[in-house]
Formats: sequence, C-alpha cells, structure tokens
Amino acid sequence: MHDTATAAHERVYRTLRGQIMHGEFRPGQSMTIRGIGKAFDVSMTPAREAVRRLVADGGLTLSSSGRVSTPELSSERIEELASIRALIEPELGSRALPRAHLALIDRLQAINATIAECAAKHDDVGYIRTNLEFHRTLYLRAQAPAMLALTETVWLQLGPTMRSLYARLNRTEVPHNHRLIVAALRAGDEPSLRLALRSDVTQGLRLLVV
Repeated sequence: MHDTATAAHERVYRTLRGQIMHGEFRPGQSMTIRGIGKAFDVSMTPAREAVRRLVADGGLTLSSSGRVSTPELSSERIEELASIRALIEPELGSRALPRAHLALIDRLQAINATIAECAAKHDDVGYIRTNLEFHRTLYLRAQAPAMLALTETVWLQLGPTMRSLYARLNRTEVPHNHRLIVAALRAGDEPSLRLALRSDVTQGLRLLVV
C-alpha cells in the first residue's frame, strides 16, 4: 500500500511540476488539494504530499490560510531568477561543448523546427515546453546534475510568468539566439556560446522587469 501511495504522489508531483514549468497555469492561479486529488484520481494524501514538495521547490506557494497557488513574481524576483539563469546556463553550455557532437547539433536543430511550429500556431505552452527541451538537451551533455537540477528549479518558479511573457511577445519564429547557440556549437566557439546563452535566457525576462 505504501508503494502505491508513493507511486501516486510521484505521478502527481511530476505531472504537476511539468505543467507549472511549461506555463500551463497563470501566475497566481489558485488550486485546492481536493481539486488536485480529483484531477489525478488520487486520495488527499498523495495530492497533499505532491503539493508539499512543489511548495519546497518554489513551484507553488502556500498561504497561512492554506491557499495553494502558482507564484506571482515581483520584478525583483524575476530579475534575481534571470540572473541565476545568466550565471548557470552559460556554464552548463560551456561544459557541454566538448561533448556537443553532430548528433546533438542535429537534435537541437530538430527541436528548433518544433519551436517554430509552436510559434506559428501561437501555442504558448508548446513553445515553452520545446524551448526548455532545447536547453535541457544541451545541458544534459554537461554531465553536471546538481547544476541542471538547480536550473530546473528556476525554470519551475518562472513557468507561469514565462506563459504571460510569451503571450505578450507574440513570437512567430525561433528565437534568434537559438540559431547563434547552434552556430557556436558547430564552430566549437565557447565565448560565442556563452554570450548567446546569456542573451537567450535574459532577453525576454528583461521586458517583465519594470
């Protein structure tokens, strides 16, 4: 029974984490533990445990009255999280560069094609999901799991805010910096790779900081 409960809470946690990270919820969107349990067809215990973990990760906030919601980030918080991305992600890219073989570059090109399709269809959630897939695919080659885990926690906290941002940007094509990232990987050019990654992860977020 314990294993079943663990499996249920893990499933709720992973699915909900992905939904928040990919912008399927708006900033400040409320939810209840009962509602989560119903949506995932689980009892209150695994739903509560999944929420507890997501609150610890910064993906959900829990008020003193017990209200669960997605984060509404202040300008200062957005700026801080953008700064963390600008510090860590170029480092992950740099560590991935020696292992960036042609197969990886082809994979990144294919992901860019999917991003372009999502942009053309104005699919904000698909755009965010494939954009993060592009970054994760590159960073996995860095073989720096602690850095990647920290980065994913930042992505999680930013997910709902990114949804609002992409809806505002109304993008219709692949980000220019993604092309620069691929070109730098092809050329084995570490300074250009770091610059393209830093620009890519901060450019959009700067528009939200007033």
